[in-house]
Amino acid sequence: MTHADPFTHLNSAQREAATYGDASQGSGVRASPLLVIAGAGTGKTSTLAHRVAHLLLNGVAPERLLLLTFTRRAALEMTRRAQRVVADTVARSHAGGASSLAALRLPWSGTFHAIGNRIIRQYATRVGLDPAFSVLDRADSADLMDVVRHRLGLSKTEKRFPRKDTCLGIYSHRVNTQRSLRETLETAYPWCLDWEEELTALCRAYVEAKLAQQALDYDDLLLYWQVMMREASLAATIGAQFDHVLVDEYQDTNALQAEILLRLKPDGRGVTVVGDDAQAIYSFRGATVDNILDFPEKFSPPAHVVTLEENYRSTQPVLDAANALMGEGGRQFRKFLRSARGGGAKPRYVTVLDDQAQASYVVERVLESRERGIDLRRQAVLFRNSDHSDVLELELMRRNIPFVKYGGLKFLEAAHVKDLLAVLRWADNPRNRIAAFRVLQLLPGMGPANSERACAAFEAAGFDWSILAGYVVPAAAREHWPAFASLMTSIAGAAPWEGQVTRVRAWYEPQLERLYEAAPVRRGDLEQLERLAVQYPTRESFVTELTLDPPQASGDLSGDPLLDEDYLVLSTVHSAKGQEWESVHVLNVTDGSFPSEFATGRPELIDEERRLLYVAMTRARQELHLLAPVRFYVTQQAPAGDRYVHGARSRFLTDSVLERFERAAWPPCPDRPGESQTEAGPRIDVASQLRNMW
Repeated sequence: MTHADPFTHLNSAQREAATYGDASQGSGVRASPLLVIAGAGTGKTSTLAHRVAHLLLNGVAPERLLLLTFTRRAALEMTRRAQRVVADTVARSHAGGASSLAALRLPWSGTFHAIGNRIIRQYATRVGLDPAFSVLDRADSADLMDVVRHRLGLSKTEKRFPRKDTCLGIYSHRVNTQRSLRETLETAYPWCLDWEEELTALCRAYVEAKLAQQALDYDDLLLYWQVMMREASLAATIGAQFDHVLVDEYQDTNALQAEILLRLKPDGRGVTVVGDDAQAIYSFRGATVDNILDFPEKFSPPAHVVTLEENYRSTQPVLDAANALMGEGGRQFRKFLRSARGGGAKPRYVTVLDDQAQASYVVERVLESRERGIDLRRQAVLFRNSDHSDVLELELMRRNIPFVKYGGLKFLEAAHVKDLLAVLRWADNPRNRIAAFRVLQLLPGMGPANSERACAAFEAAGFDWSILAGYVVPAAAREHWPAFASLMTSIAGAAPWEGQVTRVRAWYEPQLERLYEAAPVRRGDLEQLERLAVQYPTRESFVTELTLDPPQASGDLSGDPLLDEDYLVLSTVHSAKGQEWESVHVLNVTDGSFPSEFATGRPELIDEERRLLYVAMTRARQELHLLAPVRFYVTQQAPAGDRYVHGARSRFLTDSVLERFERAAWPPCPDRPGESQTEAGPRIDVASQLRNMW
């Protein structure tokens, strides 16, 4: 069957990347390792989707493709685009079958953590796990860390010991970077160095607690997978499941993810990774830019490199500034972005007096752009740290300009959502003491001590759900206990999944009314959970997928509905990656913010800060404004205090880079008629009077 060419609209570099390898239609594609360096706005997603389509059209079975991404949404989008390309190609070929191909699925498409979860369950018994193990979300992991911390007596030390979230951060950083604990403390948590011995004991006890409960945290999903891949025979078995492995956003991988990939396909055959070293900005999560920079040399002969430089997002003046910025950077894949949109106005570098003047400038320009037809939602204000927008937010509220700010509490962090999911998690894994402890305390009279005793009795009975009915509880809980015991017995173990969320919700709603304010709003979140549940085949897949890729909204944060025609977007630069707007303002582009004052001690962090500014600049399609306040008022002074420090020009904005900008000061100095005129009258000898004082 001859297919119409689906790649005619791709540029030459995109086409080379999408069709790389020796294709024999109907019998697959043989390809050596491929690295696609995709500059900002160069059509990375489309290129990768076309590569997937190329493999499918040439006979690679969908189940033999492994597509690894960093968000579930990215995996779904990649799959949809590949389906569209395949279906359109077959339809244009008049070969029939387009409808069936349009429904094509990629069963091994997902995030690193989601795929890791599947593979670990597939081989759970070989690594000493129950296939029904639980996956702890970040909050539950921190709670378990706190339980262990308290058990070891580290919550009552004479000197300040790190709190649970810091301890979990230390554990996570050490796991994901694969550095020693000492290196982690020296580079990321220097104030905790004195506690190295205690932290070692704490992390070891935390691991033991997870093993006892048959629970894995988010980092374990990569760690277990990596350890499995170090066993040569098992690595060969897992790698043989796939003919091609494709990785999106490879610059964001950490040491574990890079090792997993290399052990899946040691010779690199069938491996395609796509990313942009200039957008590697997540070292604080354990990612390392070295993975993408070193990728070609991991194989012999080295991986083939294709560079995408034609930009479909920004005007050329914006790209000229971005190119100049990165041109002065350190080790990188050199690229020069060319705009497919042509020319436009130069970006602006605007000096302002202070953060109040900065806010006023942004508001005036945003409103001006709105009057020129650029909706508020097509404009964004970006900043290095979340608190940098505080003054601007007050000015926006004063001027009645609606806005949304990215960040805040996530759906699974809402207390009532965690309550309902804890019931399902405990039913799924009776050893999950964190879930059990939370569920038991939903009942009146079941405080920490009573819940601890109930957990101990349940464990002593061999996790037999039937003992709940006869367990003696405090008087306050007796009225509610029979219904609770009946619920847990009916949904636990291998009970049919259908309708379980409905039953749990019916039991929980009286507790919801008793425990929380605004119950009707929170009830809406539980209804959303119930609707989501019918999309999953099992309880395990439901609670695990929600943990790995949770919804982002929650009644805990819900206020009055935003009834407005438009809104301005405020976002940290890290949250803005992958987004674009017609007009972008970047706040506080001075030394101390770009680069951050906390990054100046290490060259590799300075390089990352340069890339962070590059990411901010390349979000702009048409208009770009970099704001540089002259004054920063000192904190810890009276509200009306006027002590300030001067903001230094960002070291990244050299004279060569600033040549690509229109430079301005705001507000402009007003004309003052008569100020330059000399008043008539006798001269006053001020100099003599000053001398005579001494």
